[in-house]
Amino acid sequence: MGIFSRKTTSPDTSSSNSILAQYAPQVMGENLNQLVTYITPRLQRNDAMKCSALARARNLICGTGATIPMALYRKSTGEELGSPVWLEQPSLAQPRFVTISWTLDSLMLYGVAYWEVTEVYDEDLRPKRFEWVANTRVTYDLDLYNTTVNQYYVDGFPRPMSGIGSLVTFQGFDEGVLARGSQTIQAALDVQRAMAVAAATPFPTGVIKNTGADMTPQEVQGILGAWKRARDTRGTAFLTATLDYTPTSYSPKDMVYAESLQYLSTEVARLCNIPAYMLSADMNNSMTYSNVMDERKQFFAYSLMPYLDAIAARLSMNDITANGNEVRFEVNDTFLRTEPLERLAAIEKMLQLDLITVEQAREMEELTPQGNDEVR
Repeated sequence: MGIFSRKTTSPDTSSSNSILAQYAPQVMGENLNQLVTYITPRLQRNDAMKCSALARARNLICGTGATIPMALYRKSTGEELGSPVWLEQPSLAQPRFVTISWTLDSLMLYGVAYWEVTEVYDEDLRPKRFEWVANTRVTYDLDLYNTTVNQYYVDGFPRPMSGIGSLVTFQGFDEGVLARGSQTIQAALDVQRAMAVAAATPFPTGVIKNTGADMTPQEVQGILGAWKRARDTRGTAFLTATLDYTPTSYSPKDMVYAESLQYLSTEVARLCNIPAYMLSADMNNSMTYSNVMDERKQFFAYSLMPYLDAIAARLSMNDITANGNEVRFEVNDTFLRTEPLERLAAIEKMLQLDLITVEQAREMEELTPQGNDEVR
């Protein structure tokens, strides 16, 4: 799904391109037989983010992915064409980091993300500025077969299918963590809640039995209140001969809260395709030594790349990027950039084989070309 489809009246004249209708591919996954959006899972985002393991996984993916810059390249030659304004800062009102991080958040949790077009270029009507739109604000009508979007709504108001105000849809590779992992996340939340209750009531729950004369409700409440206040301040209890206390609950150790939470943290790591050790959830702790670069490569390949590719591929489509160009995340120049000595050794080898010139080598290391005082 997306915003525009383009028609070229003259194949040699880019100025004759005009936007006619929306890119609207089929809705992926198992569709409900009703004209509503699939963005509302059983578990709401605000509740799910109370799970510390999921919050850690989300911050790793969204926070790391948003720091990687994007650039425009020519497909045929691989030449870097720079970064247009909508890649440097998609939204006029916020930094690129914020927009990309929340786009990744939507892709991870909901399986789909939305940008609203706020500005377009005059010459070809391609988008120039965007705003990220929360998934809970977006609904849509589907066609007769519940596969293709006919109409988008934001906050209940219909949006145009092209131009300013229309939506660009980023599709993920699955239905999102909140939909497929709701039971696992809810179980982790239940354990966290049980641990919080146990911590708030350090003495075991029990029953106080009266073997003497019956008491009035007011006397019972007075005894229970005094018992609770005393347990909050001291561990030793005192009862009269007519009162007997019998514990009726297991201790936190008997309930294996810590082990359960550790296991569920591992399950959340699997749910998010993140190595368990990155969430401190590796139960076996059987990892051998690996350097930082190997860990980054593993994290990028299994966790980050599917989401970054979803964004880059959508922005490379012809309704946003001119035909023949593509958007890429510059991961090799930032996140996966090798150590200086390793890079210099590779550059030295390429110079010996006459694969590159000295000026190209200096450019690869972002150094000022010789004979040119202009700093890049």
